[in-house]
Amino acid sequence: MADSDEVVGMAAPDCSRAVGRGEAGIGQLNQLGNQEIGEDRALERFQKFSPPKFSGGPDPDIAENWLENIRNIFDALDYSEEREVNFAVFQLEGPARAWWNVIRNKWEREQTPRTWMNFVLEFNEKFLPPLVQEKREDDFIKLRQGTSSVAEYETEFTKLSRFAPELVITERKRIRRFIQGLNLEIQDGLAAAQIETFSDALEKAQRVQISKAKLRVFQVRKRDAPSSSHPEASRNTVPPPKVGKGAGGVRLPLPSSSQMQQLEGTPSQGTQIKRGQSRMTPQGS
Repeated sequence: MADSDEVVGMAAPDCSRAVGRGEAGIGQLNQLGNQEIGEDRALERFQKFSPPKFSGGPDPDIAENWLENIRNIFDALDYSEEREVNFAVFQLEGPARAWWNVIRNKWEREQTPRTWMNFVLEFNEKFLPPLVQEKREDDFIKLRQGTSSVAEYETEFTKLSRFAPELVITERKRIRRFIQGLNLEIQDGLAAAQIETFSDALEKAQRVQISKAKLRVFQVRKRDAPSSSHPEASRNTVPPPKVGKGAGGVRLPLPSSSQMQQLEGTPSQGTQIKRGQSRMTPQGS
């Protein structure tokens, strides 16, 4: 793309072909005109997200961040792949635009499809050193959810997947790779789920995660709740006093052994007579 005219000019109507074809020619002209208006509106929506410009350079982090920001915008807009490539190229300037002019001519010569995956492959080859690409690809292959949430795992998954596009080339492969990196308990929860799109996989995985978290909270509360069979509860329980029948059939507490000894006049075991206290001697002794 030499300038911005390529974005909106791709769908420009060819008036010479429409002239002389009667109503069919006029209908075709109107259709092409509507496509041009649609392209303009799509570009206007894209620009509302304030997409960053990219001019190239040796810093791979700048290239990664630019590509990630552009990809996030396209995720929100849901454009066709060809339109995504056109609008991404629209943000290139300076050396990066010169690079694209070379790639565009090569694609036209080799009839390469204008897909997002092809664009990413060309972009990574130019602006990311091979060692960086290999490291990112290896990180993607080894990526697992671990202690991260499903949302955090998905963000990293999407970020690194562009370095191994052949592993997620189809929706089915992308879903399978995503599920393989989830924790086993979430994988088990998705075993019987009907998943047709990547969005389905993400939504259902988040639902399973929430359900598992609620179950863990319930189990913790149940474990920490007091129980009558708990040893502490048994030790703190005071046994009811022994009772016997009194007058009128009223059950009264039975006297203790010490009380019984006092009633019978016998000192309880372990008690001593005070010093100086005389024993009572029976009369006539």
